[in-house]
Amino acid sequence: MNKAFTKEPEGDADDDDDGVGLPPLPQGTKNYLTPAGYQRLRGELLQLIDEERPKVVEVVSWAAKNGDRSENGDYLYGKKRLREIDRRIRFLTKRLDIAEVADPSAHHGSDQIFFGATVTYANSKGEERTITIKGIDEADSLKGEVSWIAPIARALLKAREGDEVQLMTPAGVDTIEVLAVRYPAPREGSGG
Repeated sequence: MNKAFTKEPEGDADDDDDGVGLPPLPQGTKNYLTPAGYQRLRGELLQLIDEERPKVVEVVSWAAKNGDRSENGDYLYGKKRLREIDRRIRFLTKRLDIAEVADPSAHHGSDQIFFGATVTYANSKGEERTITIKGIDEADSLKGEVSWIAPIARALLKAREGDEVQLMTPAGVDTIEVLAVRYPAPREGSGG
């Protein structure tokens, strides 16, 4: 089929996809982020606004001057990339506006599990695992990080070292034991 007869969604259709790939925040909850997570998302937002978007706008503007836009790859790809960048900018702006930065180092030395804790636990088979409880927008499962709304995090929150908690899994209820709880040390010069 000729590209001229295909239609890409425009405008409002893109607005619905702001959080593609990320779970929505549960109704009535806060968007908790660690200070590092907040800075990383803010850095991405500023990089998109200050660097990437102006470069793409320049390419699209140049390509638009080259005549027939229907077969101009630079123009078509540039417009698509611009929509993707604008969608990500809207998403990051919304999430950062409602972010609540919670510094896990405030709990340094505590054995109770709160947001930002690194927890080592064992399941009923004796298998040990270590996870860090982070914000929805910053958790990276490949680094052993889980969102604070994940079932394992929700089961562990408020527990203490030595406690046993029940975790609902697809295979049924599993009993897990909290072996260790760690928090980062407060940084020198951080004024609270």
